Amino acid sequence: MTRPDNGPAPGSPAASSRPAGHRRRGEPRTYDFRRPTKLSREHVRVLQIAQEAFARQATTVLTTMLRAGARLELVGIEQHSYDDYVATLPNPCFIATFTLEPLAGKGLLAYPLDIAMSSVDHMLGGSGAADQPDRPMTVMETTITNHLLTRLLQELTASFSHIVQLQPELSDVEYNPQLAQAAAGSDTVMVASFTMAIGSRAGEATLVLPFSSFAAALNNAASPQLSESAQAKRRRAAEALEQRLNLVPVDVSVRFTPLEVSSDDLLSLAVGDVLLLRHPQDAPLEVTTNDVTFAFAIASNHRRRLAAAIVPTPSAAQKDTA
Repeated sequence: MTRPDNGPAPGSPAASSRPAGHRRRGEPRTYDFRRPTKLSREHVRVLQIAQEAFARQATTVLTTMLRAGARLELVGIEQHSYDDYVATLPNPCFIATFTLEPLAGKGLLAYPLDIAMSSVDHMLGGSGAADQPDRPMTVMETTITNHLLTRLLQELTASFSHIVQLQPELSDVEYNPQLAQAAAGSDTVMVASFTMAIGSRAGEATLVLPFSSFAAALNNAASPQLSESAQAKRRRAAEALEQRLNLVPVDVSVRFTPLEVSSDDLLSLAVGDVLLLRHPQDAPLEVTTNDVTFAFAIASNHRRRLAAAIVPTPSAAQKDTA
C-alpha cells in the first residue's frame, strides 16, 4: 500500500536529481500491515535525543581527525524491515557493522563510498577533493578507517548512556549491501538518517539498530519505573533530608521599621546624636531572616530577658476587625 503524494513523478528531472535511496518528505512509502509500526512517539523522542547527541559529537570527531570541515545532522528516525532498508542502499556503499554488547544483534553504519575514501585521503594529509576510487579499501585504508570508526562508536556509547550502557565493537566492513548481514531480512530495525558532509562532499548516512534488542531499554527510558528498593531508598533520603533541614540553625532578627537617612546626615553623625526611628507606637516589629520578613512581633520579656511575642500580621488583624 502506498500513500498519495504531490511530489515529482518518477523519472522527472527533480526526481532523477536526487541520490539513490533518498526520499523527500511527503513521498509515498510502502506500509506492510503484517508488520505494524512498533516505534511509538515516546520511543522516537528518546532516540532523537540520543541520535542528535551522537551527531554533535561525531561532527567534532570528524572535524578533529580529518582536519577538515565536517558536519553530521540528524534528518529523521524511521522503522523498516532490514530487507526494505538494504534495498535503499546504493551498490557499492561503505557499510560498517558492529556488535552491541551486552545487547544481542548488530548495528550498522552506512555512508557513501566516496566520502569514506576522501576521509582516508584527509587522514593521510590530502585535500580529499580529488576523484576517489570506486573500489573496496585496501588493508592499509581499512586500518586507517577503523581507527575513525572506533572513535565514532565511543561517541555512540556516550550518546546512548541514558538509554542503555553499550560496549560496541567494530565487527566488519562491507561494500555490497546484500552481503552486510547485520540482521535477518524480516527483522524490524530503527533507521536514523543523517546528512553527512566532509569538505566539499556531501551525502546521506544511516545508523541502523535492531528494535528487538532496544525495546525494553526504550520502554524504560520513555516511562522510567523505579524498583521497590529504589523507591524505598528515595523515601529514606527524603526523610533524612527533611530531618536535617529541621535542625539547621537560622539567624532571626526583630527590628523596627527601616529608617531612611540622607548621605549628608549619615556622614555628620557624632557621638550623642539622636536618630528618630519614627516607628508608630501601635505598629508591631518585623521578624526577619536573611532580610525576608516572615512574621511580626511586639516587645515583651520572659524571665527578666527581653523577648518578642509573635502577633498576627497587620493585614490579617485589619481583616479580623472588619
